[in-house]
Amino acid sequence: MSDPHLPTRNRPRTDSLTTLAARSGELASPSATTPLIEPIYQSTVYAFPDLDALEAGMAGQQDAYFYYRNATPNGTTLERAIAALEGTDAAACAASGMAAISAAFLSVLAAGDHVVSDERVYGVTYALLRDELPRLGIQVSFVDALDLGAVEAAMKPNTRLLHVESLTNPLMTVADVPSLAELAHAHGALLSVDNTFASPAVFRPAEHGADLITHSLSKYLSGHSTAFGGVVAGRADLVAAARLKLVRFGGTVSAFDAWMTMQGLKTLGLRMRAHSGNAQAIADVLQNHPHVKRVYHPGLESHPQFKLADSLYPDGFGGMLSLEVDDAKSFVKRLAGRIPLAPSLADVVSTLSHPWSTSHRALSEDDRRRLGITPGLLRFSVGIEDIFDLLEDLEMALE
Repeated sequence: MSDPHLPTRNRPRTDSLTTLAARSGELASPSATTPLIEPIYQSTVYAFPDLDALEAGMAGQQDAYFYYRNATPNGTTLERAIAALEGTDAAACAASGMAAISAAFLSVLAAGDHVVSDERVYGVTYALLRDELPRLGIQVSFVDALDLGAVEAAMKPNTRLLHVESLTNPLMTVADVPSLAELAHAHGALLSVDNTFASPAVFRPAEHGADLITHSLSKYLSGHSTAFGGVVAGRADLVAAARLKLVRFGGTVSAFDAWMTMQGLKTLGLRMRAHSGNAQAIADVLQNHPHVKRVYHPGLESHPQFKLADSLYPDGFGGMLSLEVDDAKSFVKRLAGRIPLAPSLADVVSTLSHPWSTSHRALSEDDRRRLGITPGLLRFSVGIEDIFDLLEDLEMALE
C-alpha cells in the first residue's frame, strides 16, 4: 500500500534511522528492572558514599554525576542518542542552539585565529561572528560558501574554522559539505556545520567530512515546540572541549528540556518522512502558482543546487521552504487561524515566519536585500498535517 507521505522520487527509504531513533534512550543509570521511559532526574546535586568514591568519580575512573551544571542523566541519555543518529563519537547538549554554536566556536578559536563563515548563516549566528568574536581578537571573514573559489581565497594561515549551514535559513541553499570539508582540511582548519534545517534523518554531515555538527534542539530533534536547547556533536576530543566551555560558561541543558527532547526524538524518522513529503508537494504546486513570485526548495529542479541536493539528500529535503509573494502582510492575515505566524520552525504544526523582521533583523537592510531577504519573503515550516488541507489553506490565501 502506498503512503502519500513517502518520498517517491528516489529509492524507498530504509528504516534504520527510524528504528534507531524510536529505540534510542538507553538509560544512563540502569538497574535490574528499568522504566520503559526514563524518569526526570531533577536533583541539582549528587551524594557520594565516601571520599574514595568521590575521588574515583572526579578522576574519571568511574561514571558519576556531581552537579547539575556539569551533567545530568537525562542530558547523557539525549547526548548518546544524538551522537548515534549523527554517526559521531560524542555529543554535548547545551541550553540553546546559540550556546551550542558559541561553545563549538570558542572551543577551537582563540585570539589571533581566523574563521571563515558563509554569509547566509542564521542572523544571530551572523551577529555573533560579526560583533562578538572580533571583540575577543578573533578575525572573521564572510564569503559566499557556494563559491568554492571564494572560500579558498578567504582561507589564511591562521584560519582554524570554516562554518556553514547544511541548508541555509531561509533561502534553502545547499552546502557542498564534502568539498568544503576537503578544502578546510587542506588548510589545517575544521569544518563546522549547523544541521538544524536538515536533521540527521535526512543528512549526516559527519559522513561527508564535517568535524563539528550543531543543532537547535527546539527544532526537528524535539519537534513539538515544548523543549529548548542545543547540541554539539563530533569527534570525542572536540566535543569534550566544547563541553568544558558549556560547563564553565553555564550553558548546559536542563534535565527537563533534555527529557522532553528525548520524547520527541523517538519519532524523528517518522516525522521527517511526513515533513519532507508535504514540503516537496507544496513546493511543486507553488512554483507554478500565478500569485507566487518564487519558491525556494532544494527538491525543485529549478533550484540552483538541485543536482548537489539530489546526491546528498536521497531521503528527502526536510520540511522547510520559502516563498516570495507581492503582499506578505495580506497573505499572513488570510492564513490567520489556519497557519500561524511564529518565529521558529520544525513543529509538527505548520508555521510561517517573516525573516525580514525576525531571523535576519540584525542585518542591515542593504545586506538583507543583497542576500535575497525581501519584505515579501516568507519562510514556511511545513508540518505533518494532511497535505490536501495544507494545499487548500494556501490556495485560499493566494486567491
